[in-house]
Amino acid sequence: MNIQGLQKLTLLDYPEKVACTIFAAGCNFRCPFCHNASLVTEIDPLNSIPEEDVFKFLRRRQGILDGVCITGGEPLLQPDIEEFIKKIKELGYVVKLDTNGSNIALLRRLVEQDLIDYVAMDIKNAPNKYGKTIGIEGYHLENILQSVDFLMSGVVPYEFRTTVVRELHKRDDFAAIGRWLKGAERYYLQGFVDSGDLIQPGLRGYTKDIMKQALEIVRKNIPNAKLRGIES
Repeated sequence: MNIQGLQKLTLLDYPEKVACTIFAAGCNFRCPFCHNASLVTEIDPLNSIPEEDVFKFLRRRQGILDGVCITGGEPLLQPDIEEFIKKIKELGYVVKLDTNGSNIALLRRLVEQDLIDYVAMDIKNAPNKYGKTIGIEGYHLENILQSVDFLMSGVVPYEFRTTVVRELHKRDDFAAIGRWLKGAERYYLQGFVDSGDLIQPGLRGYTKDIMKQALEIVRKNIPNAKLRGIES
């Protein structure tokens, strides 16, 4: 595993769990609004955290932490992700995976082996604007569509989430996403915040009022949809 970061405590990343977050390097998408761009475009192997250090930490935190979040980048690009998660599970932790949904075969295998307890899948935009939003024009959506269907079948607790960017997301897009994910258990619209580590600087988020309007559009098909990262 190419591990580029370890957040030792989070009360936000894993719903209802006290957890840590592991950041894996590399991604097959180039989303201009990615807030971890350095994990995608400027990976330095010399900054990699040794796996043994991560597992020493996890052993010390047994009984204190409930779970481990694995994020990125795109964690499912890591060739040894399966063995890595098995070792985490052997320590008694529950595991949350953040993914862009582009590797349905591996996602299915990990879930079917009971290695994943919760999946958070990014929904980048309406299907007709996916390529532009992920920075890959002409991207074929087969794996994304299959990942959505797989999660919505109820095989594992999950959430979908969309980071909303003013330059990329419009009213019609929220309506299209709502139709696509109709009946989803959990769906969040997240306000974009410039982390200072973007692939394309200068992007903006919407105001709270506009985000609430977007939520109402989505809720026509996903009644449980909520805002995240927006002050009420």
